Amino acid sequence: MGRARRSGGRSARRERRNVPAGRAYIQSTFNNTIITFTDPSGNVIAWRSAGQSFKGSRKSTPYAAQLAAEAATRTAMDNGMREVDVFVKGPGPGREAAMRTIQNTGLKVRSITDATPIPHNGCRPPKKRRI
Repeated sequence: MGRARRSGGRSARRERRNVPAGRAYIQSTFNNTIITFTDPSGNVIAWRSAGQSFKGSRKSTPYAAQLAAEAATRTAMDNGMREVDVFVKGPGPGREAAMRTIQNTGLKVRSITDATPIPHNGCRPPKKRRI
């Protein structure tokens, strides 16, 4: 006979951690926006992507970034987060909407840092589009 199987599926729900202060990372590309909340040591508490709610070209809109930031902020606040340092990376259309949403949902924003990587003449950029 075969071995007894354990019941399949996901493990138990994650326990709530009480993290009063943390960091919010907003990575905004031309195709998507990803919002991540971490504790001060870098452990992820909540994350959300615009691509989880929208597909195709709609996930690159500021509205999609706003909904993603709202959901991630709600989860972070459920874990006891009250104030954040915001780090923004990328030139996408959702970065301003995500920052505004984090401020308006009740989290205290201590600082905003633009961490967009700027090449010192690194890789060759893609060719210009001719339409």
